[in-house]
Amino acid sequence: MKGSSNQTARVAVVTGGARGIGAGIALRLAQDGHDIAVLDLDATACAETVRDIEGIGRRAFAVGANVADEAAVQEAISNIVSALGPPTIVVNNAGILRDRTIGKMSIDDWDSVINVNLRGTFLVSRETQFHMRAAGWGRIINLSSTAALGNLGESNYAAAKAGVQGLTKTLAIELGRYGITANAVAPGFVETAMTAEVAERVGISFDEMKQQAVRATVVGRVGQPEDIANAVSFFADERSGFVTGQILYVAGAPRG
Repeated sequence: MKGSSNQTARVAVVTGGARGIGAGIALRLAQDGHDIAVLDLDATACAETVRDIEGIGRRAFAVGANVADEAAVQEAISNIVSALGPPTIVVNNAGILRDRTIGKMSIDDWDSVINVNLRGTFLVSRETQFHMRAAGWGRIINLSSTAALGNLGESNYAAAKAGVQGLTKTLAIELGRYGITANAVAPGFVETAMTAEVAERVGISFDEMKQQAVRATVVGRVGQPEDIANAVSFFADERSGFVTGQILYVAGAPRG
């Protein structure tokens, strides 16, 4: 589907698009023929992603906003409309980790993760769906995680990502009549700067963490940002209009 000539060029918003999975998604959607608003906490951090998108001939716009802040999200979407036009594709990828076992988890650890990963997905979806309704067409793609099924030391993240799945299915029910689909991609282990930072925090080498991930999946390799971007591209495609309310695990078939 990459570079499909029969795709209508649209405006897509990718949150957490400055690096890693988000940057990979932004570039893939640009390759599919869309213009991209790259939204992250700091607009200047989006510069490389913007250059890559513009390098393949699509328009790109960097915007800084905390997705957990209602007023900031409203302002960001307004600025995107002014710069690129009304968005009809949104990818809610922005997320953070604050891993602790339950006995050591502070209320700030809990609230920070819930606010960015779940509240942020709600706020961006709510603000962009108005433009999708007006267009009679839209795609909402949310990033969940295999952690939604439970993961040691991630009660906050697991709860947020499980909440994203429930939110996604409800958006599909509410918005389908307007030509809007809502789906979620749930990655397993993906090799990014964020997972490298996790390895450093838990005191093991990143190579060892990757080898653990390889042993835990039947495909025998770790995920790459483009693996997730490919799944997002499918859900954003015009040809996926009869697919909604789905959770796609892109995780290399975890063992057990």
